[in-house]
Amino acid sequence: MPNRLNPFAKLPNGRAVWAWGMYDLANQSFQLLINTLLFSLFVQQVVVGDPAKGRTTWSIMVASSMLLVVILSPLLGALADHKAWKREMLLVTGVVCSILTACLALIQPGQIGLAFALYLVAALACGLGENFLGSFLPEISTPKNVGYVSALGWTMSYAGALLLLGITALYAFVFHRADAAQARPMFVFSGLWFAAGILPAFLFLRERATPQPGAAHTVMGQAFKRLATSAREAARYRHLARFFLAFFVYSLGVSTVIYFLGLISDDLGNTLGQTILFALEIALTAGLASALVARFQDRLGHKRTVMVFLLTWVVATAGLAGVRALMPDVGDPGPVLRAAFWVVAALIGVGLGGIGTASRAVVGAFSPADKAGEFFGVWGAVYKFATILGVLAFGKIRNAIGLPVSLLVLAAFFAAGLLLLLRVNEAEGIAAAGHPPEGAPPAPADPAGPSNPRPA
Repeated sequence: MPNRLNPFAKLPNGRAVWAWGMYDLANQSFQLLINTLLFSLFVQQVVVGDPAKGRTTWSIMVASSMLLVVILSPLLGALADHKAWKREMLLVTGVVCSILTACLALIQPGQIGLAFALYLVAALACGLGENFLGSFLPEISTPKNVGYVSALGWTMSYAGALLLLGITALYAFVFHRADAAQARPMFVFSGLWFAAGILPAFLFLRERATPQPGAAHTVMGQAFKRLATSAREAARYRHLARFFLAFFVYSLGVSTVIYFLGLISDDLGNTLGQTILFALEIALTAGLASALVARFQDRLGHKRTVMVFLLTWVVATAGLAGVRALMPDVGDPGPVLRAAFWVVAALIGVGLGGIGTASRAVVGAFSPADKAGEFFGVWGAVYKFATILGVLAFGKIRNAIGLPVSLLVLAAFFAAGLLLLLRVNEAEGIAAAGHPPEGAPPAPADPAGPSNPRPA
């Protein structure tokens, strides 16, 4: 019975996977409370004090931080592979983000420059940390359970999201602190949550790679060399490249929903309390979807799993557009539209929980172990570049043509990503990564500089 209740018991390295998943859980304090729910409203209503200007300011803040992640991710990923620094970079970025998240509580009305600076560095650290976290996936999983391991971490992240939202709801409703100007204590709490969640990774997560030869003064040169080698081998990893293209297109929609969820809810006429309930439902259904992915992705196939959730996204965003189009600008929308809104919210949660872990598993399955940091750096750069374009474009589109049509544009991104995914051959992508069958000896060393993993 204990083994059935413990999802890590079937894994030979269950404690390391648990510590890895705890980091996924920890960074929800920034991803959810800061990016998605509270800080966007705080910037709009408190720091800037004007809805239209606040949306634009928030868009620029997000885009600037993401641009830095795009520039630095592939290079730092290659550097982490070369020097076996994935663990060190993961922990350092987590500590930096947790400290600066707590410092967001210091921001006062009108201090746009301070808000920009603190958020920029915190978001950069969080974005880079996500990449380094993902780069551990090929080390702590096998081709047969990469979907299961990825989904465990994603499910833990949404379990953390539910706890965080529950605490936020308690703070807002029980203590009557539902105004955005009263959110500062939650920023401090978010930073402490992140810091506490890093501890298991510090104690139990170990990197199996060893540093590669290269003088200290040439370390950045070695990183650029690895990137150049991978570029020359692009044909070998063409199905990963095709997946990255599809991933970029549908991430235009995913990232926009994440960063504008609080503002979309506000546009629909919801109070902060209703927005918290909206986020609670999304987190709950996302967690359930992630847990479901853990059961079927490795059997169904990574590509098919992603396609299922892209279809879910198309229906969800088109449905939300329909609800908003039918909703009156003033007054009660009525029981039918209210019910439709909560159904669509559940679909958004299912899409959000499933697409993230399924996509990460694809990259893990298509990445050689000695290039995991580099390829997950590219993965992060692709996602953040999509975030830049999606967030900037959505802010302008929303102001120009209204919410319903802009949501239909997001649905088109998901549909286009689904079509592009048809060009990806999963079997060839896994074969190109050189993952050996279960029980087989490791693949021959890669001339670009393999990581020579130590025995587990």
